[in-house]
Amino acid sequence: MRIALKVAYIGTEFHGYQIQSSVPTVEGELFRALEELNIIKDPKSARYIGSGRTDTGVHALEQVIAFDTDNPKLAIPRVINSVLPPSIWTWSRAEVSDDFDPRRQAVSREYRYFMCGECFNIPLLRKATRVLKGTHNFSNFASIDVDKNPVRTIELIDIRVDGRFIALDIKADSFLWHMVRKIVTALRMVGNEARDVEWLERMLYPEEFEEGLEPAPAYGLFLKTVGYDIDINWVDDAYSKRLPAERLFEQFMWHGVMAEVFKTLKDSMQP
Repeated sequence: MRIALKVAYIGTEFHGYQIQSSVPTVEGELFRALEELNIIKDPKSARYIGSGRTDTGVHALEQVIAFDTDNPKLAIPRVINSVLPPSIWTWSRAEVSDDFDPRRQAVSREYRYFMCGECFNIPLLRKATRVLKGTHNFSNFASIDVDKNPVRTIELIDIRVDGRFIALDIKADSFLWHMVRKIVTALRMVGNEARDVEWLERMLYPEEFEEGLEPAPAYGLFLKTVGYDIDINWVDDAYSKRLPAERLFEQFMWHGVMAEVFKTLKDSMQP
């Protein structure tokens, strides 16, 4: 039987999603858990596939994985979570067709990026997001392989202001390496008026204009959803959502308090 799972993780302590030798990765922990529980013998024979990769320090709400198993009764979120570290958890399950490929069959991916927004011109930032929507050559906004087609279609790009922070939601058919984080860098430059909207428009024509961009920090980025145009009967595991929610609330409270501590210390050091 082929099983698909939705996986969430906090990427801070991992060297990205994809397995690597000698460093902790999300995929490495998933392989270890599935093999330890005898759900799969090894990733290759189980035809294990993930919907995509995330970089070091990037988080996810809905990474999708699929694999073949002879023990489908064990391939449920609460069982798998029992041997995963607290920063990784599965929370929804589906029985899928034998040919289901969560990467190749994905038709969209949506990310969210959080950035501090106290110093931005918000109307200008909104104008800049409209420039990026649609089908463009994103060579100037990615670290690309020469063999990869740099043309992508951004279906949705929107910002929401929440107190001192801005949430940027961006959805596309697929993304190039570092594409979201470099778009964030470009939007920051326009939003703080270091560059203008006309510069952003020129960046979409790399055959005429090139400029390198540094990716924005990874810690503000997470994968929200992966979209499919096929019917997948997802079944959420209530227990596997409630337990991490409780842990996340404790972390939310701790980090919220520490943010105010850091702000007070920073403000006190201003000349």
